[in-house]
Amino acid sequence: MPALLIVNAAAALFMTGLIWMVQLVHYPLFAEVGPASFGRYHASHSRRITPLVLPVMTLELVTSALLVLAPPAGVSGPAVWTGLALAVALWASTALILSPAHGSLSAGLDRERIDHLVAINWLRTAGWTARSALVLSMLAVAA
Repeated sequence: MPALLIVNAAAALFMTGLIWMVQLVHYPLFAEVGPASFGRYHASHSRRITPLVLPVMTLELVTSALLVLAPPAGVSGPAVWTGLALAVALWASTALILSPAHGSLSAGLDRERIDHLVAINWLRTAGWTARSALVLSMLAVAA
C-alpha cells in the first residue's frame, strides 16, 4: 500500500471526523454561551482550533498535490485530480467563507451569525465527507 496515499487518507479521515463533530456539536453550542462570556470563548476556540487543523489541512493539501504528480498504481488520474480539487476547495472555503464568518462573531454573541456559521459549514462537512469517500475508494484499488 502506497505510504503517500495512506497519509493522505489519514488526514482526510481525521478532518472528516473533526468537521462532523464541529458541525453537529461544537458550532451549535456557540449559541449556548452567554453574552458576557462569548467573546472570550470564541477567541479561545479560534486560538485552540488553529494548531489542531492547520497542520492536518496542510498535510492533506500537500499529499493531494503529490498524489497528482505520482498516482499510485491502480488509482486513476481523475480520482487524484478530484482529491486535489476538493482539498483546494476546502482551503478556499475555510479562508474565504468560514474565516470571515468567524471574524463577524468576534464582535460578540449573535445567534443569527451562529446560525449562518452552522449553515455554511455544511459546505466543508460535505467536502470532507466526499474526500473521505474518495480516498477510501483509492485505497481499495491501490496496488
